[in-house]
Amino acid sequence: MKEEPYKINEHIRAQEVRVVADGIEPKVYPLAQALKFAEEQELDLVEISPNAVPPVCKIIDYKKFLYNQKKKQKEIKAKAQKIVIKEIRFGPNTDEHDFDFKTKHARKFIEDGAKVKAFVFFKGRTIVFKDRGEILLLKLAQELEDIATVESMPKMEGKRMIMFLIPKKK
Repeated sequence: MKEEPYKINEHIRAQEVRVVADGIEPKVYPLAQALKFAEEQELDLVEISPNAVPPVCKIIDYKKFLYNQKKKQKEIKAKAQKIVIKEIRFGPNTDEHDFDFKTKHARKFIEDGAKVKAFVFFKGRTIVFKDRGEILLLKLAQELEDIATVESMPKMEGKRMIMFLIPKKK
């Protein structure tokens, strides 16, 4: 059986609890009396804040409470900003037209709020042109400096030289 996230009813171990519920004065009651209140309303006594002294309990429908908690977690997750990473690949001998074309794409990605991973891929003997690759990436960073900041400077990883660009904070 899976562990419940909250202690309910008979699983509560405190002698006295602070009870919060509709129609009951919020104050400290003995556990037995609090359980009786919950039973009368055909609801559960749920320990909301176990670390408080005395622990705070609420008289509510436990299943409905769990459902609402899950719903809140889902909403928080949906509102969290998802980071999208778009990749742009260059070769060390990328000519001016291709560079401009890819820069336009990178600009669009950054304007849409995505993070851009630009990299120069060195195939075969082109590895000797590392400086060209670095110049290319720095030129891209310069072209996009009005809307993006460089998160990490160009660095080699195997046969690729990688640089990350992130949108500037508004």
